[in-house]
Amino acid sequence: MKRTLSIALFALLSLSVAFAGGKKEADSSVLTVGATPEPHAEMLNLVAADLAAQGITLKVVEFTDYVTPNVSVESGEIDANFFQHIPYMDSFNEERNYHLVNAGGIHIEPIALYSKKVKSLASIADGATIAIPNDPTNEGRALLLLQSAGLISLKADAGLTATPLDVVANSKKLKFVEIEAASLPRVLSDVDLAVINGNYAIPAGLVATRDGLFVEGKDSPYVNIISVKAGKENDPKVVALVKALQSDKVKNWVQNRYPNGEVVIAF
Repeated sequence: MKRTLSIALFALLSLSVAFAGGKKEADSSVLTVGATPEPHAEMLNLVAADLAAQGITLKVVEFTDYVTPNVSVESGEIDANFFQHIPYMDSFNEERNYHLVNAGGIHIEPIALYSKKVKSLASIADGATIAIPNDPTNEGRALLLLQSAGLISLKADAGLTATPLDVVANSKKLKFVEIEAASLPRVLSDVDLAVINGNYAIPAGLVATRDGLFVEGKDSPYVNIISVKAGKENDPKVVALVKALQSDKVKNWVQNRYPNGEVVIAF
């Protein structure tokens, strides 16, 4: 009786181990990537079939904010994310003691100054209110854009993390409202102007080269990247993803999808 029970128990355990091993093996082919909807998630879905041909199942998880995707990569909940540029990632790492790294650059989404009330830079009234992103690097990026437009001057050492406190010249006495980047298109009608990131401007129907009063140059250092936790940048699935995105297929898609330069290839 004891021998029979032992054999049965051994068989049950063996079946459990085999099942667990099979599940692990199946899951090992899955690459889960978090992304903001446009154009990041669209690009990922574009290359899903190419990765499938290599035995990699690409699972795209959409996010609408700039915080959760990084938290999810650091915690291991997802394998990678695709929404941010290097200055933002570096700032996030420093602020939270995270370990995110760049696995490959893909494109630039020029940031631009938009308005539903003002037709040109010259017609901006004294005391006008400008909404800018409230996250450290995109706020600095927005202020640098306004400086390039000749609207303000910043401290010489302000750099990429400039804030309104770094403004040293503001002849029009412009007022700044710091708002979450995702909400900027929705408040555009409530302020005089807003500096909006490309991945939020595009879904709102805004075209930088058509609607922007002033647009960031193509030499921007803010290249959007695939981010992973340190140590995963050489994972074969991640390498395959970056290679698939840095392809003529994606380049041609971007040129056709965004003929007005809303998205600029960076590889």
